[in-house]
Amino acid sequence: MSKTLLAIGAHYDDCVFGIPGILLKAVRKNYRVVVLSLIGDYTNWAPIGDRHRQLVEESIRLARDQGVEMRFLNFRSHQFDVNTANKRAVAEVVAEVQPDVAFMLWTNDYHDDHVVASQLSGVALRQAASFVDKRPVRAAREIYLYDNGPRHTIGFEPTDFVDISDEWVAARAWLGRLMAFVRNQPYDPQHPDAAQQAKEVLAAYRGRSCGVAYAEAVRLAGYRPRDIL
Repeated sequence: MSKTLLAIGAHYDDCVFGIPGILLKAVRKNYRVVVLSLIGDYTNWAPIGDRHRQLVEESIRLARDQGVEMRFLNFRSHQFDVNTANKRAVAEVVAEVQPDVAFMLWTNDYHDDHVVASQLSGVALRQAASFVDKRPVRAAREIYLYDNGPRHTIGFEPTDFVDISDEWVAARAWLGRLMAFVRNQPYDPQHPDAAQQAKEVLAAYRGRSCGVAYAEAVRLAGYRPRDIL
């Protein structure tokens, strides 16, 4: 049976910026890939204006084009906290998806949405069974944390690198098309926007760190023995 990957972020673009190459690699390895964005209400986000519903719909469509299932909760930016109701909302998705491997935002960040999302994700991924009325929940065998790039992430030190060189062109285009929609402009692959430029610098740096063209870096949540000999 195919395995399932669940990636959790706060905003529509967190996973598409943070780990698009890993998501696409998993799709090509026949994983079921699910992305959960906790914030699904963008009515208080000025840059999107009155296109807030279309942002969610376009995010889902672009993900589907890549073979990825994207879901949204109904949280609103800066207006959700770590409480029992919100833990349960995220845990319900974890219990339904039953991931084999999971990814969540790094815990230390300048953006409070990222910090709260990371805390909720950590509780839900580790303790989902406590919130879903004793339904059986298979715990993810591995949970990894990913960073969200410059001006957000604080003190991230990876434990693992994933070569995404083969996925890079598709990952870059996915992010670019999403950013073009936000700007309400046609996507032009010849003129990368700021998010694409930042991602390319970061992916190239991670790649140089491990000897490949492009890579994404993650940190294993907790420790486990490894067979290194």
